[in-house]
Amino acid sequence: MGGRHVQDATRLLEKSLDGPERDELVRAARAAVAELGSPTRLLPLVRELAAGAGDPSGCALLSYRHVLGFDKLLLIDGGPRHMLRAHVWHPGRGTPEDIHNHRSPLASYVVRGALGMELYEPAGPAADEGVATSWYRESLTGEDDDWLLEPAGDARLRLVQSARYTAGSGYALPPHVLHRAWCDAERPTVTLFLETGAGRRRYTDVFAGAATGGPAGLAVAKKRLEVNDYLAELSALADLLAEEPTI
Repeated sequence: MGGRHVQDATRLLEKSLDGPERDELVRAARAAVAELGSPTRLLPLVRELAAGAGDPSGCALLSYRHVLGFDKLLLIDGGPRHMLRAHVWHPGRGTPEDIHNHRSPLASYVVRGALGMELYEPAGPAADEGVATSWYRESLTGEDDDWLLEPAGDARLRLVQSARYTAGSGYALPPHVLHRAWCDAERPTVTLFLETGAGRRRYTDVFAGAATGGPAGLAVAKKRLEVNDYLAELSALADLLAEEPTI
């Protein structure tokens, strides 16, 4: 059953994201996630969800500990239209993200801590330009929607921008933009992540390490949360949000 804060957040997302074309949708998503990420909105929402409001069983099925070292907690499932998640980044846990893009437009807002970000583009034809990587196409497979990585060749990428986002800042990206992010703080970093469903692609591009190729059809299982673990993670997130902010 949805509580007041869940209902308010759901209405805001529906009002903001239903209708705009892609360029406007990216801006609308950024505005919506910034509003919902404010302390007066996010903490009551998370506390309400931790108490069992919303759809804890359904959201737990789509929440998991990412292999790259952060926890993805689904807060509001808007079906194919949008998904609102909290990402909890733990310093020193996991490995830096591979360079990648997304299936659809997204927006992210840093609630506490700091996030490092790099943007990339394909490098020129010169053999020594850019960084050598192995290119994979990532899709979802099986009943559990595990990740399937299929080699697509070698590629060279060029770094075009580096940034550090601290609490109160954020960004929005079209789906094709190549990037990677990491926790850039001594304490856990929390970001509010909004993925829209507009023009969803079947796969994303992932560029990993040096160009050494890789096994075809590499499947990576998602470590999904049980309902009790999901609610416990939300309670821990609420406690973290209630602390004095630090970077």
